[in-house]
Amino acid sequence: MRRIGLLLGVIGCLGIGAGIASQTVPDFSGRWTTEPQTARGDMGSGWGSTITIAQSAAQLAVEYAFFGRGDMQAPLKFVYALDGSETRNAVMMGRGVEVEVSRTAWDGQTLAITTVYTFADPASGKPVTTEVKRRLTLESPTSLVVEVTREGVLGGRASTTRTLYRKN
Repeated sequence: MRRIGLLLGVIGCLGIGAGIASQTVPDFSGRWTTEPQTARGDMGSGWGSTITIAQSAAQLAVEYAFFGRGDMQAPLKFVYALDGSETRNAVMMGRGVEVEVSRTAWDGQTLAITTVYTFADPASGKPVTTEVKRRLTLESPTSLVVEVTREGVLGGRASTTRTLYRKN
């Protein structure tokens, strides 16, 4: 009798664990606009005041207008693999192409996107890297928070910003 009780307890725990493991991840898809109080001239999310997110089981794509209408440039689009594998996004900026290398990781209901940027040190010309971490969390079905932590660069201090978007 005791063994049966123990066996049922183990099976019950496995069932609970399987239920937790199969919980769905949040869907960030939609068109999102920043709240006016969060757009005060800081670096914000780094993605602009209006973003469009498309999400599938395999990837997350973030698109936003970076250039003005007169610039005749397409919106910038960044695609991130949701399985944690490395993704590269190339953007034509200024006089050349900049490549961002990113990885994602789920932390409960929060998606963390870690991006490494490489640039030339102005003093030495040698390559330097810096890391930016974005954490996306749905506070509600119509409220998205993007918290961004930027490493200090060339002796500067690290910074963290929090941008609140509302679904349109």
